[in-house]
Amino acid sequence: MQLHTEPTKGNLAIVGLGPGDLDYLTPRALKVIADADYVIGNSAYLDPLEALLKGKKVIRSSMGKEVERAKQAIDLARAFSVAIVSGGDAGIYGMASIVLEVLEHSGENINVEVIPGITAANAAASRIGSPLSGDFAVISLSDLLTPLEIIEQRLDAVFSVGIPVVLYNPKSRGRPHNFSLALEHARRHLGPDTPLAIIRNALRKNEEVFITKLAEAEKFANEVDMHTTVIVGGKESRIWRMGKDVRGIITPRGYHHKYVY
Repeated sequence: MQLHTEPTKGNLAIVGLGPGDLDYLTPRALKVIADADYVIGNSAYLDPLEALLKGKKVIRSSMGKEVERAKQAIDLARAFSVAIVSGGDAGIYGMASIVLEVLEHSGENINVEVIPGITAANAAASRIGSPLSGDFAVISLSDLLTPLEIIEQRLDAVFSVGIPVVLYNPKSRGRPHNFSLALEHARRHLGPDTPLAIIRNALRKNEEVFITKLAEAEKFANEVDMHTTVIVGGKESRIWRMGKDVRGIITPRGYHHKYVY
């Protein structure tokens, strides 16, 4: 394999788009997209960017074509400015890992930058108060790339320490039972009154938010899909109310141990 000792003329940006609305795109993300000759990505992520793509060469691909997308982006980045886009944060269940792995195997020396974006955990948490104030964990329930038995081991591990847990990819047509399975693991370690939130399309159109308790979460199973983020509170989390109205979830960070307020 021939290795390049000097960077190629082009450059590659792996861009996290956040929830999709342009209001939540970072200024750096906007700039690298504006400067790009080529913009590559899944059609679902490119559609909201339509206003930013005039005059650019746009390459659309579908789910399951991540490796091909990464190779194409690297090939073009030898001579052009390329932005490959990813929903949420590119480095959290996004395109950054596969692009960097393919780049590593290629032996190319390309100027590359990972542009952070708002991930689903941040977006969902912002809609229900402050459920992730301290330590928390994020687990994807998709067993497409990770065996289910390993996912279950991770669920037991994080639920056992009593911190809030964010569940990505909780349910799909191909794996309709993984959400219920995760709840079973949660109930082994957490009480029935543990707060739980189901946020669909966080910070997007048609957003829906449901606040419930672990014991009653199954009632909302039909509301859970691939556009949903589930937040299971920890042992210190509680329902946040204003008067009699349920507003969300608060996980105290510990200030009440030091201060009077």
